[in-house]
Amino acid sequence: MSMLMHFSNKMLISVAVFGVLVAAAPALQAEELSKTDFVLGTVCTVRLVEGGNSATLTKAFARLRTIEAHMSANRNDSELSHVNDMAGKEPVKVSDDTFYVISKALEYARLTNGAFDPTVGPLVKLWNIGNGGEKVPPEKEILAAKALINWRDVAMDEKAHTVFLKKAGMRIDLGAIAKGYAADEIEKIMLADKVKAAIIDLGGNIFVYGSKRDKSPWRVGIQNPDSPRGDYLAIVTGTQMTVVTSGIYERFFFENGKRYHHILSTQTGFPVDNGLVSVSIVSKSSIDADGLSTSLFILGIQKGMEFLGQFPDTYAVFIDNQKKVYLSPGASKVFTLLDKTYTLAEK
Repeated sequence: MSMLMHFSNKMLISVAVFGVLVAAAPALQAEELSKTDFVLGTVCTVRLVEGGNSATLTKAFARLRTIEAHMSANRNDSELSHVNDMAGKEPVKVSDDTFYVISKALEYARLTNGAFDPTVGPLVKLWNIGNGGEKVPPEKEILAAKALINWRDVAMDEKAHTVFLKKAGMRIDLGAIAKGYAADEIEKIMLADKVKAAIIDLGGNIFVYGSKRDKSPWRVGIQNPDSPRGDYLAIVTGTQMTVVTSGIYERFFFENGKRYHHILSTQTGFPVDNGLVSVSIVSKSSIDADGLSTSLFILGIQKGMEFLGQFPDTYAVFIDNQKKVYLSPGASKVFTLLDKTYTLAEK
């Protein structure tokens, strides 16, 4: 079923969304402005290719920090942590940000029949992959964590603006969707400040904004799962878009010779084992690309392709452990395979 991760567990990469980097592009103005900082549990960079100023960057990172303060599952003082602490006790009033993103996550849970489930927090916390000392949890503990996971047990009161987790011990984790929301919020700042072209990189969650002065298309690289970061498997080419990837190849550990990655199934309590290595989504909406990359990874190729049909002008790239690449309808228009050790497969 579903996988979501804590912001802080992401460290220097994005967990639900990673392995996607912007291909190098020539400077389009005398002096581009950029800022890089550690926020949302990962390294984030906003690069102003044309237009905007230092105040634009300041506003962008202030917005990111606000979102982190609202939605980090691993900060004791965040709104989301308060919601989790009050599980089984009482509803918690939250900001517009938090209410919207939880609502969006629950929408994906409903649409995917639980393949995407923001209440996966107890399972994520149990495995704790990425924080050192990882080991396969005892079966009894896995079963106990699974019993707390059910998106239907999240009560949202739109009028009171509250969130209530019906069972004590429940935990919401928005790590697989909040960065997408954050990228969309930075897009709003770019628009308000009349920025003409920008690159938003939230730990590998890429949003290329506007259009370049020379009118050439944006080129966004999809990370090669078998190679060091920065080695591209393929290039996605197009106008303003977001490219988000969910994959298994950067966060994992070995126990008794078996590899355990971070994308957890709430159905089995163990890492998803469906032959997929990564799923990349190309879309205009980053929050949807974020939610879809996780959803489609969990659903697998066939069900994922079917589900994607509900989202027009959105493309998916599935990569399996046999080095086969599966493209959703229309994706071939924007996708160019670079690594010839991989082959394009029929759906």
